[in-house]
Amino acid sequence: MKLDILVENEWFVAINKPSGMLSIPDRMQSEVSLKDLLIERYGNIYTVHRLDKDTSGIIVFAKDEVTHKQLSQLFEGREVQKFYVGLVNGKLFNTQGSIDAAIMEHPAKNGTMVIHAKGKPSLTDYEVLEDFGIYSWVQFQIHTGRTHQIRVHTKYLGNSIACDSLYGDGKPVLISSLKKKFNLAKKEEEERPILARLGLHSYRLQFSLNGEDFTIEAEPPKDLRALLQQLRKWKGK
Repeated sequence: MKLDILVENEWFVAINKPSGMLSIPDRMQSEVSLKDLLIERYGNIYTVHRLDKDTSGIIVFAKDEVTHKQLSQLFEGREVQKFYVGLVNGKLFNTQGSIDAAIMEHPAKNGTMVIHAKGKPSLTDYEVLEDFGIYSWVQFQIHTGRTHQIRVHTKYLGNSIACDSLYGDGKPVLISSLKKKFNLAKKEEEERPILARLGLHSYRLQFSLNGEDFTIEAEPPKDLRALLQQLRKWKGK
């Protein structure tokens, strides 16, 4: 698989991860992860942070132990500015705001997180970029890096991320839900979703390393761009 390399230097490599790929190997070694591909290419590679399997966008890996320690400290010390964009179900009550709600692992459901007073402090800023009524295109800035943070916080607002089967209804986005006069092509027995994966993308990271400032950006992938185009057409009618 061809890697979409955004930035590469002597210290680190930043990749635009596709949705559906693990950032690092899981316990079962059930499928090839992005880290596996990077090890094949570079030999030694060091995990700095992670993205959920179904989240697309920017992820950074260090090339040596010194850089790994530096970048890990930047992430843990909240010195990295992390921005995401996501398609959210429904219309948000406020067009911008902050979600300050602690997150912990669910006591009964493995791999699921929940809002709880005994959890770790978690802070997400959000701003609605486009309001389509049935969906909203939202920018998120996370100041902490909790597992599933944006997904848990948007559920807390009452507006889960589109196609999120863990914290939402998991329903795919269909053109027929936007177009009143939608006709299925004769050769197709059922409608193919315009989006069937988690509608969340890591699009910008900003940090300073070894005296240099880095701003790394990755535009949303083709499926999200196509959906936004359809939503704008639908809204314009």
